Amino acid sequence: MLPLKFLASLMLALLTGAAPASAEVEQCRFIPAKAEREACYTRQEAALAAKRKPEPSRDTTTLDQLQQMRRDDDAVYQSLRSICRGC
Repeated sequence: MLPLKFLASLMLALLTGAAPASAEVEQCRFIPAKAEREACYTRQEAALAAKRKPEPSRDTTTLDQLQQMRRDDDAVYQSLRSICRGC
């Protein structure tokens, strides 16, 4: 009987804890003024987009590697042009 009471209280706590999260998303539809309601939806959309897609970090090592490869390629092309001048 004790595990059943514990399980019931645990489920009640989980349901109570989950309610504010859903209430936060649902609050915009109860705003009577259309402009304010749309602004609320826009803010929520921006917040959800920020949560889902983190800010991309700029990877400078890739850019540096590409620039180094381009310099190496230019050096190779220069050496090939100097080998065959009359071809």
